[in-house]
Amino acid sequence: MLLTGAQIVMECLLEQGVDTVFGYPGGAVLNIYDALYEYRDRINHVRTAHEQGASHAADGYARSTGKTGVCIATSGPGATNLVTGIATAYMDSVPLVAITGNVNLNLLGLDSFQEVDITGITMPITKHNYIVKDINDLADTLREAFQIAGSGRKGPVLVDIPKDITAQTCEYERKMPLPPLPHDFPIEDRFRQALEMIARAERPFLYCGGGVISSEAEEELRVFAKRLDAPVACSLMCQGGFDQADPRYMGMLGMHGTNTAALAIKNCDLFVAVGTRFSDRVLCNAGLFARHCPIIQIEIDTAEFNKNIEVQLKVKGDAKEVLERFNRLLPQQSHPQWMEQVDAWKKEFPLRQEPKTPNGVTPQQVIETLDRLTDDDALICTEVGQNQMWAAQFYTYRKPRTFISSGGLGTMGFGLGAAIGAKIANPQKTVVNIAGDGSFHMNCAELATAAAYHVPIVELILNNEVLGMVRQWQKLFYENRFSQTDVDPTTNFPALAEAFGLKAYTIETADQVEPVLREALSQNGPVLIDCRIDPDINVLPMVPAGASVESPILEMDN
Repeated sequence: MLLTGAQIVMECLLEQGVDTVFGYPGGAVLNIYDALYEYRDRINHVRTAHEQGASHAADGYARSTGKTGVCIATSGPGATNLVTGIATAYMDSVPLVAITGNVNLNLLGLDSFQEVDITGITMPITKHNYIVKDINDLADTLREAFQIAGSGRKGPVLVDIPKDITAQTCEYERKMPLPPLPHDFPIEDRFRQALEMIARAERPFLYCGGGVISSEAEEELRVFAKRLDAPVACSLMCQGGFDQADPRYMGMLGMHGTNTAALAIKNCDLFVAVGTRFSDRVLCNAGLFARHCPIIQIEIDTAEFNKNIEVQLKVKGDAKEVLERFNRLLPQQSHPQWMEQVDAWKKEFPLRQEPKTPNGVTPQQVIETLDRLTDDDALICTEVGQNQMWAAQFYTYRKPRTFISSGGLGTMGFGLGAAIGAKIANPQKTVVNIAGDGSFHMNCAELATAAAYHVPIVELILNNEVLGMVRQWQKLFYENRFSQTDVDPTTNFPALAEAFGLKAYTIETADQVEPVLREALSQNGPVLIDCRIDPDINVLPMVPAGASVESPILEMDN
C-alpha cells in the first residue's frame, strides 16, 4: 500500500508491538505527529515536559518490561535534549530506539535553523545510528534499529529522519519483526575448565550483574547458586536479579557494598562473575580486587573481557544459555562451613542507621517501612546519589525489573521520568521514585507530565537540603569544605507539587513515616512526599577512592 514516510514510521512501530511512545513535537517532526494523531487509537503518545524526560520515560518503560522503549524528538535542540537519556541507556545496556526529525535533505549541512548532526553527536553513545535519506530505506532501517537494540548486549539506536522523507510516499508491505542477531555460544573446553576450577574451590563467591536481568536468567541463576553452594552478591544493576530474601544473598559488592560481601571476597578462593562488566565502582582498586583467587567471567560482550580486570577464564555467551548449560553439567557442590561463616558475618555486620535527633527520621526507617507496606513488590525508581544507595540497601528486591536506576552514567534527574514510563508500562504495579532534593530539582518539571496524564506514582524526596553524596566526600577528603553542596532550601516542595496538580505530604518526625506512606500509597493519582532527613546521615559502608574493596569504612564522624 502507498503510505507517507510518517505513516510508515507508525506501521513499523506497530510491527514491533510498540503501544506507547514518549516525546515532544516540533517543526521537523510535524508529519510524524500528524500520523500519531491518525494512529492515536493504536499508539499511545505521552508528551513529557522536556525531551530528556521522554528519553528517561522510554528507558523506564524498557527496564521495567524488557521491551524496547521508544522516544521521539524534533531536530536541533529537541534531538540534543535526548542525548543524556540515550547515554544513560547506553551505559546500562537498555534497549531504546530514539526517532529524531531533521531539516529537509537539501538543507542538511548548511547550518539551517534547528539543524544538528545528531548521528555524529550520538555515535559514541549508541549501538548504531542512521540518517534516512531515501524513503525506500525507511521501513527496513526502523526494523534493523529494533533488531540491533534488542540483540546481544542490548542498547540504544537512533534513527534520524529528514522532514521531507516523512512527507514523501512509497509502497509499504507489513513484515514480521526481525529475529535477534545471533551470538556465540562458548566452546566446550570453557565449560570443562570452569567445572575443574569449581571442583577445586572450597569457598566460591558468586557475583551477578545487569546481564542476568537483561537475559532473563534469574531462575537459572537461582539454580546455579544452589548447585554451586555459594553466597551471592549483586551489582547495582542486578538488584532483583537474585531474590534478596534468599539466605545466600549478601548484599551489594563495591564502593557501597556490605561488609559481609567485602569479607567474603577477601576470603573466597574462586570468584564467579555472571553478566557484569566489572565497573570501577565495583572493583574500587582493580589491582587489589580478588588478587588471591582465580576469576571466571561469563559475559556476552567480548569487549568487557580483561578491560577493567584480568580474569583467568573467559566464558563468552548469553547468561541464560550459559547458566542453563552449567546447571546440566555441574554436580551438586557442598560448602557448609563457608556458608556458615558468611551467615555469621551477615549477623555481625547488619546495615543500621541511627537518628541524629530524638524522633528523627532515617532513610532506613522510611525505605524499610515502604518495603513492608508494599510487600517487597513495588517498582522502585531512584535518582542518583545517597538516595540511590539507600534505596538499594534497604528495600528487598525479590524479582527482576523492580529496581530502576541510572548506574553507569549516574544521571541525576533520571528517576522521575523513568517512574512515569515504568508506571505507564505497568499500571497494576505500585511505582515509587526515591529522590534526593538535588536530583529532584534537575527535572522537577516532569511533575507536570505525571499530573497531566494522571500517572499515579509516588515521588518520595529524602530532603536533607544538601547534595548529600558530594558533601559526604567533602567531609571525608576535603576537610569539611562544603563548596556549593548546601542546597538553597527556599523551594517549597509541597507547594510546588500542588502547583503542578499533585497531592503533597510532609514527613518531619519518625512517627509520621508510616501514616504518611500509607495515605500516599492509597491515592489514585500522583503524589509527592517531602521527607526531611538530617544532612549528616551518610551512606555506609563506603570504600574510599583507591582503596581495596575488602576494606570499607564502616563509621564516619559527622
